[in-house]
Amino acid sequence: DDYLEFLGGRALEAATADDIRGWLADLSARGLKASSAARRLSAVRQFHRFLYTEGFAPSDPTAAIQGPRLGRPLPKVISVADVERLIATAREACIREGLTPAARLRALRMRCLIEMLYATGLRVSELIALPLSAATTRERFLVVRGKGGRERLVPLTEVARSAMATHLATLTTPGPWLFPADSETGHLTRQAFARDLKAVAAAAGLRTDKISPHVLRHAFASHLLQNGADLRVVQELLGHADISTTQIYTHVLDERLKQMVRDLHPLASA
Repeated sequence: DDYLEFLGGRALEAATADDIRGWLADLSARGLKASSAARRLSAVRQFHRFLYTEGFAPSDPTAAIQGPRLGRPLPKVISVADVERLIATAREACIREGLTPAARLRALRMRCLIEMLYATGLRVSELIALPLSAATTRERFLVVRGKGGRERLVPLTEVARSAMATHLATLTTPGPWLFPADSETGHLTRQAFARDLKAVAAAAGLRTDKISPHVLRHAFASHLLQNGADLRVVQELLGHADISTTQIYTHVLDERLKQMVRDLHPLASA
């Protein structure tokens, strides 16, 4: 209806590519987001394609039209303070009185998962499938096989090593996985981890829609950049094949870069 109104009563079979471009420009001028404009163009594109294939129009004016460019969405990031609250809540859950043995084991596992994820920035699929040997290695790094079978070294902090050691000591029937579970794969599933993480977030007073395993991975990368880490180093730690993927985090650098210019540029105070 919006498109037809823009055409002002002109016959549909007479519409041209310039009409489509003009309509898209009009949508942009009215403040529509690129994603909304793209959805409207998709509807009009299918409409004109139908007219052409059914013989009601001599051509399809949308054939040469490219849709609005959609920017990559910024990653959800939580603050350092929120991560600290999340970890503190997970730790408190392990020492709560009255827990059954099974509940204590689950609490210790969740504490290990949260501390490991924030300390290493592993993908959730890499974390839940860590072998038992990860907790017994004497090295201060893990060799992780990521997407595309690419291997990378992931440094282990003392926090991560301690969390794994504590969790390992609670396993009654050790198997091949660090996080065993009654599942098809034999280890914890992504869905179970995400569900339990939201429960910890709720207990910490955080919005559960803002917390997920992937958000903790984003926090790992963003907080490193905020504290001065090199983008190439973060790319290697995250296991991104292309640095353009890592560049979605550069928005967190804006304020730090402004401050550096204010503090370091010789004419900043002129």
